[in-house]
Amino acid sequence: ESIVDRYGRIDLLVNNAGVAPIERKDILELEEESYDRVTGINLRGPVFFAQRVAREMVWMRKQMADYNPIIIFITSVSAYMSSTNRLEYCVSKAGLSMAALIFADRLSEEGINVYEVRPGLIQTDMTARVKDKYDRLMAEGLIPQKRWGNTEDVARAVASLARGDWSFSTGTIFEVSGGMNIRSL
Repeated sequence: ESIVDRYGRIDLLVNNAGVAPIERKDILELEEESYDRVTGINLRGPVFFAQRVAREMVWMRKQMADYNPIIIFITSVSAYMSSTNRLEYCVSKAGLSMAALIFADRLSEEGINVYEVRPGLIQTDMTARVKDKYDRLMAEGLIPQKRWGNTEDVARAVASLARGDWSFSTGTIFEVSGGMNIRSL
């Protein structure tokens, strides 16, 4: 409401909520409190925020000519990669990936494009405590481009989508992972 009050419209939602478990624990030791916290922030919040913004966008599409709103969900390669000591994070990002697809499906008829940006290993405060582990895995070939991603890598993908560069690609997943999605023998 404050965005609409201030600017008279809302053209873009970037759903970038994401927290890691406070403590990484094996799935057999997972606590409900951690699961509820992570899925509440990473999945529940973005779904209902997107719903609220989408309703506003649908209304605005009927009021304004040349209005092309966009919703972007930021997920993670953890949407499809298993991590046995972060079940709640992986489940939240897999669920958010499906939410992005469903929003894209439903909102396409309303003229609202929805995308998923799926980062890989990005240097942030969230990954700082596991840096040594992933430095070793990168040296062993985990990432074909052999480097950490940075926030600018993700921001450039989001900016391209926000500009409308991919207007005929609603529902598309844009992976920013240095090639982690490449399956090779």
